[in-house]
Amino acid sequence: MSRVLPDIGDLVGFDHAVAGHDGTLTDPAGELFVKPCTATEIAFYEYTAAHHPAFADLMPTFLGTLSLSESQTAILDEASATTIPKSTTPPTHAEQLVLHHKFIKTKRIVTDRALVLENATHGFRRPNILDVKLGVRLWADDAPAEKRARFDKITAETTHASHGFRVAGMRVWQGEDAPRGGHVDADGYKIYDKNYGREEIGVDNVADAFREFIGAGREAGVDEELGRLVAQAFLAEVEEARRVLESVETRMYSSSFLFIYEGDGKALREAMEEATRVGQGKATNGDAAAATNGEAASTTNGVGIEELVNGNGDADEYEDEDEDEELLPKIYSVKLIDFAHAEFVPGQGPDENSLRGIRSVAEILRSIGEEEVGNGQKSTA
Repeated sequence: MSRVLPDIGDLVGFDHAVAGHDGTLTDPAGELFVKPCTATEIAFYEYTAAHHPAFADLMPTFLGTLSLSESQTAILDEASATTIPKSTTPPTHAEQLVLHHKFIKTKRIVTDRALVLENATHGFRRPNILDVKLGVRLWADDAPAEKRARFDKITAETTHASHGFRVAGMRVWQGEDAPRGGHVDADGYKIYDKNYGREEIGVDNVADAFREFIGAGREAGVDEELGRLVAQAFLAEVEEARRVLESVETRMYSSSFLFIYEGDGKALREAMEEATRVGQGKATNGDAAAATNGEAASTTNGVGIEELVNGNGDADEYEDEDEDEELLPKIYSVKLIDFAHAEFVPGQGPDENSLRGIRSVAEILRSIGEEEVGNGQKSTA
């Protein structure tokens, strides 16, 4: 069965003509992320969806592929029975921006095929976004010598060498009244471009990049308590990714973690409270599994963050609810992205190159999550 997408001419660029990831598109509602890509990346998504559901849960929801021809009607080949939730309000410009489309310039891919994914930022009021590129080695086996040398230089000069990852870029909402200009864009987001992770972040202050991501939104109402809970929730997701990658045999080069959380502090707190209320209600009504499972995957619409990080919540339970049930506001999301150089390699063991970065990220998030509110020190509780 196929779904008819909007006419190709009706799709719009994610970056709305600002510098960013060339060629990426979205639908008028902002629910889809249409990414021109290679056959290798399409094959990886298709194989993962069919054979590795736990791994697929770590990735953006794969809906199918799109032909980038000039035909009048574009047809989406269904990847699964997944339906796209309808938003009750039109997305803002900020909601439609994802990390790449604002401050990571990449080359246009020459291809006539595109992945159709759910837009990970859709549903957030003010999504704060962090891209963490994984690995010590960044090039695949088929990379030419020039590319290998260039990427090895990036590794040697950044935290790829010491921690197995680098901050590729991020943005943090500063509030409605934040002065625009400089590093703050027209939508009120402070932009940290690729040079931030290459030039300002090193071995001695790499954890500060995560503190900045979680803590730079104080003026937008994301206080220390909320920031600590976000760090703990991120940690649960990263640990789940670690467990999954330790159980499969893959090789991924230049893939990334995409971290997102609600940057409007008032909306974030209200979303947590609403999710907690719904989770407690389900437990009261006898649906104990929904409040005690504790899986870390797909938690953007799950129970409150406090329940999740204490092992008392699982957002996946909500996927079985009636489609017309009002969606809970989004709180946060962590996804693995960018699989242009990814493959399954039976018999070769887990991807220790990517896992090194994942373990380093987990260690940093664990430290931040244990810090006492108000003094930046680890809690002794």
